[in-house]
Amino acid sequence: MQTDLVAAIQTAAGLDALEACRVHALGKAGAVTTLLKTLGKMSPEERLVQGPRIQGLRETVATAIADRKGALERAALDARLASETIDMTLPADLPPAGTIHPVSQVMDELAEIFADLGFAVATGPEIEDDWHNFSALNIPETHPARAMQDTFYLDPNSTERTVIDEWAAAPPMVLRTHTSPVQIRTMVEVARRSSGAGEPIRIIAPGRVYRSDWDATHTPMFHQIEGLVIDKGITLGHLKWTLETFLRAFFERDDVVLRLRPSYFPFTEPSAEVDVGFSLEKGKRVIGGSDGWMEVLGSGMVHRKVIEACGLDPNEWQGFAFGCGIDRLAMLKYGIDDLRPVFESDVRWLKHYGFSALDVPTLSGGVGA
Repeated sequence: MQTDLVAAIQTAAGLDALEACRVHALGKAGAVTTLLKTLGKMSPEERLVQGPRIQGLRETVATAIADRKGALERAALDARLASETIDMTLPADLPPAGTIHPVSQVMDELAEIFADLGFAVATGPEIEDDWHNFSALNIPETHPARAMQDTFYLDPNSTERTVIDEWAAAPPMVLRTHTSPVQIRTMVEVARRSSGAGEPIRIIAPGRVYRSDWDATHTPMFHQIEGLVIDKGITLGHLKWTLETFLRAFFERDDVVLRLRPSYFPFTEPSAEVDVGFSLEKGKRVIGGSDGWMEVLGSGMVHRKVIEACGLDPNEWQGFAFGCGIDRLAMLKYGIDDLRPVFESDVRWLKHYGFSALDVPTLSGGVGA
């Protein structure tokens, strides 16, 4: 029996034929299985003689099946490798890839534009004291911006309080409501470094800011960029040229028209809201032209009280400042109609509005002189 079973296994033409041999020998009604069932009816003496023989037969058959199966699988693989080829000219299947967030893309674009204009990037803490966030910016204690419904105040006993500057007597700590404290810290540092003599400043301050608000165009955390220029003989003309050059480079259109409207900010005097002209194309607003006006940022000449509070002489140094929401700029340039999804991390939204790291749009035109 062993010779016949092993011979049938070794000559099996394929895996299906080999499986039939296995069932014939080791299946529930197989020849070897039937012999194993007879052991229970044998006497102890017969079982001692026949048991090892039948178990040996079972092991021999199982080993033969395993060997033949391995040989058949190797032969099938060799045949497949010989018959199949890979077309190396076909594009590879790319794995899922992340995208650059529109806000990150816009921040990079802004840094590139202002670098061409000679601005450096300045940063500061997101947890600020009252003096840097409000008082030094000529914002009085009765100003609405200080109200609890607009500002996130930290618990005075919180371990999140930062180290207070020497001249500030443990003021309230807040999540900064704008990046203007970075301007204050920069001017204070310049005054300290120059012993009050001062020196030209040209910075932008991008970063996260926090206000208690939430709707289609407002979120409790958003991104802002502010700019500051301090020098001698600075005028509103310098401010208008800078903003006009910046917006034309950012929106990549030469027909960007600005309108400055008188406004009020505690830290600038005079102050101006800046509107940009737009045109209607296929029922959508497109930046450029003058079919209508859209507010994009606030600006003004730095208030002399702010310059003085930072340790500089306002009779010698003048400057301008401006600020706008980075998220809003991203919405205007890339057609985003709701601010809230910007912060919801929906991969479908990111796939639609995000940018490939290998194919990021750049401002190839740069900023003209």
